Amino acid sequence: MTHTPVPARRCGLADAADLGRTPVDVTAVLDHLVAQADTAAPTSIGFPGAVDLDHREVMARLGHRLWNNIGDPTDIGGTAHTRVLEQAVIAWLADTLAMPADDRWGYVTTGGTEGNLSALHAARRRLPTARVYYSTAAHYSIPKILDMLGARGVAVEAGADGEMDYAHLAVRVRRHRRWPAIVVATAGTTMTEAVDDTTRIHTILDEHQVPGRHVHVDAALSGIPLALDGRLRLDDDSGIGSIAVSGHKFLGVPTPCGVVLIRDSLRRHAAPVAYTATLDSTITGSRCGLAAALLWHAIATHGREGHRWRVSEARRLATYTVDQLTAAGWPAWRHPHAFTVVLATPPAPVRAKWLLATDADISHLICMPGVTQGQIDAFVTDLTALRGGPDPGDPHLPRPIPRPRRAPPPTAGISTP
Repeated sequence: MTHTPVPARRCGLADAADLGRTPVDVTAVLDHLVAQADTAAPTSIGFPGAVDLDHREVMARLGHRLWNNIGDPTDIGGTAHTRVLEQAVIAWLADTLAMPADDRWGYVTTGGTEGNLSALHAARRRLPTARVYYSTAAHYSIPKILDMLGARGVAVEAGADGEMDYAHLAVRVRRHRRWPAIVVATAGTTMTEAVDDTTRIHTILDEHQVPGRHVHVDAALSGIPLALDGRLRLDDDSGIGSIAVSGHKFLGVPTPCGVVLIRDSLRRHAAPVAYTATLDSTITGSRCGLAAALLWHAIATHGREGHRWRVSEARRLATYTVDQLTAAGWPAWRHPHAFTVVLATPPAPVRAKWLLATDADISHLICMPGVTQGQIDAFVTDLTALRGGPDPGDPHLPRPIPRPRRAPPPTAGISTP
């Protein structure tokens, strides 16, 4: 028995996409997905993904076939791979981070989570008895990864501004000082884009004479912008062993991806796999060559100076947003380096329309490259209209929210001024 195709516009998308139907109206389903995304785009300001870069040339020219970067990125044998482009991406990021040329290794990952997993796996193989310290503001992937690795995690409190509480770190390290330490610092926490200070972390580890250490930086959100500033460095003085960044945030690549960099001297080299004729040195083995090409294209098209301009424009808009919210009587702030604007949680209709990320009393919007001043003005208009204006006597006036402890905040690899 056959069924008449069900246009996606006339029913739910799940019904239209049901592969039990014969035939399926593929065009209608794809049209529905695109229309749905286009409708949401103008009010999608709560989650980090740049929308100002055009990746269609790569998708059009490479999207018709499989590009499999299987094995180690330094191997270039075989066909239909983009490992040469992957190597170029790794070199560009490592150079931007001032990572020593003779002590670097990395690859294009599926995203920040895989980057964190790869780095922490390498660290734990070298320091199997280490306690792994991470702040309560760290990405949710960190405790998940520790569970996967069977590692002993030690949670450290974070301040209200999202930065690690170093006094509490010292207490935790003192308690576990007999064991090596792996410390996960965050460069761009999820809610406030706070940055942990690795110089202070090293000082604490030195004071307690821990027998071995590895400092990893989860820089999925802020790593590339801070590296372009020269404020996040992986030179020998930094003492940072590894870093993970995201490719679908600042670079806006249209598929989840990222990059992990690990000091080559701090990892074990992998064994060869005969039938692939390469080393099995990555988490997934087969890896998306299209992602590497998209990252390469984004970097090659705009270069360092183009991306520095994108950073400055995003920060300018974030400053404007704080000013507009403050003028409207709505508490808001941002770290000086951040694209993220932290604000008192708006009413539910505003949060739903503008897709804001919310955690109890605070929400955030993120002025990623491609977000416009017009979007910010429309958001502030909706917020003030629903609230009834910035009347100090308004019973719906939000409570004050926590602000940064200092300005400017520290950056990884650099001590606090």
